[in-house]
Amino acid sequence: MNEERLKKDGKGEKCYAFPNKPTPSMPVVIDEERCTGCNKCVTICTTDVLVANPEKGKPPIIMYPEECWFAACCVGECPEGCLTMRHPLMMRVHFKNKETGEIKRT
Repeated sequence: MNEERLKKDGKGEKCYAFPNKPTPSMPVVIDEERCTGCNKCVTICTTDVLVANPEKGKPPIIMYPEECWFAACCVGECPEGCLTMRHPLMMRVHFKNKETGEIKRT
């Protein structure tokens, strides 16, 4: 917008506000084929990352992925087991088996 032009004519132009683009992280992965749309994950989510889909029987919408605390309440509440928590790289834990030396990631 040209600020000088706005000052001269006093009318101004229409200005639209847009939300910030979400971060590229996707904390929860939903298996859409197994999801029944019961929305138990939406109800249990402590930070309201998930929003119920307006279409019945469809998986919830991940509306605010950057707000996720990675508590995995939604994953534990899902009766179908169609949610998977994807932790950020720095939060991932790995375990090493002392006998075999095998490393397992969570």
